[in-house]
Amino acid sequence: MAAATHAPTPPGSLKRIVAASLIGTTIEWYDFFLYGSAAALVFNKLFFPESDPLVGTLLSFLTYAVGFAARPLGALVFGHYGDRLGRKKLLVLSLLMMGGATFAIGLLPTHATVGSVAPVLLTVLRLVQGFALGGEWGGAVLLVSEHGDAKRRGFWASWPQTGAPAGQLLATGVLSALTALLSDEAFGSWGWRVPFLLSGVLVMVGLWIRLSVDESPVFKAALVAAEERKASSAQAEKMPLVAVLRHHWRDVLVAMGARMAENISYYVITAFILVYATAHTGLSKQTALNAVLIGSAVHFAVIPAWGALSDRIGRRPVYLIGAVGVGLWMFPFFALIDHGAFGSLLLAITVGLVLHGAMYAPQAAFFSEMFATRMRYSGASIGAQFSSLAAGAPAPLIATALLESYDDSTPIVLYVIAAALLTVVAIVCARETRHRDLADVSEEAPAARAHAEV
Repeated sequence: MAAATHAPTPPGSLKRIVAASLIGTTIEWYDFFLYGSAAALVFNKLFFPESDPLVGTLLSFLTYAVGFAARPLGALVFGHYGDRLGRKKLLVLSLLMMGGATFAIGLLPTHATVGSVAPVLLTVLRLVQGFALGGEWGGAVLLVSEHGDAKRRGFWASWPQTGAPAGQLLATGVLSALTALLSDEAFGSWGWRVPFLLSGVLVMVGLWIRLSVDESPVFKAALVAAEERKASSAQAEKMPLVAVLRHHWRDVLVAMGARMAENISYYVITAFILVYATAHTGLSKQTALNAVLIGSAVHFAVIPAWGALSDRIGRRPVYLIGAVGVGLWMFPFFALIDHGAFGSLLLAITVGLVLHGAMYAPQAAFFSEMFATRMRYSGASIGAQFSSLAAGAPAPLIATALLESYDDSTPIVLYVIAAALLTVVAIVCARETRHRDLADVSEEAPAARAHAEV
């Protein structure tokens, strides 16, 4: 059963919706990545001071990984209510939760003040961050995907994806400026709190913008159709989670596999590299932050281009370019960093992020197109966030542990290559989706889609 087709969103309105999704997503990723950068730079000393420096970094990254553990729960809760109540309401809630937790981190007492209570409080707030982000991503990309049309969906839906590098750019930029302006003592004493407290201002801006956009017309049509079916058959609609696992289990597995190389490579390139470049190669924190800063700017610029290319040649080919490229780049990546020069570090990070963008850009449209409307928030969020437990969550932790055990980058390279192989298998097993009409609210399995390509 298909819903009546809806009128295309006017270009001006679509741009406003894209801007709202992008700004909100940027703020949430700023909050999330800020923690990752701080975990690599100062949290080991502030919250785990009794540990060996590298062990302290491991413990710091462990609290970083805890945020990922909460993301699947956020995906389940936000996905369920996002499919029942709408995308917009849940996006506003996720922004408030993320911003509130980040602001609170900026007010936390450290280990020197309250002892072991400090890392416990830090962990709790990290759980709140993860829970919020688990529900943010699906809603943001669906709001854009469901307002646009199939012809340029890959391009428009890739803009919320640029929120990740924009958030990374903003977080790294603020930290870089503070480390440049402040002494190590001042930064460790109070300077690290500034970017966390800044989140309070950013959330107010994001909230004002998100409240100004309309709910997805595709979701509205699907909701009306669901109510009509319920009235005519007197049969309750299945829970979105149950419907996803019954009709879209294959798509969930594909999405999880597709995320492995994308998620692992990103956190190795942007979070772990701050540890590797400073502790192993001897570069300064400022040098490493500047390289990530410039690389993130390039990453932001190339994501819409990869998204547009996926509209022309398909989601799968572009995704495969990224997965294969990241796997092949890992040996040159660490070899360049080992040179110990800023130029080679910058080249390594920038090329890695450009290749990552080939996976990340089409991901929004690709995952949105896999699922029927009344289970799309749940399906896309579950597929994306459950994989983070095995991918992004332990990536900096595993990479740091491998570095500590072997004092060499080769095991880390093999780790990323293994992830790339898993992603290649998942994408090869996937169906092309770029022609799918998102107004289709059928619960039929993907094999029955008339527009699916092999």
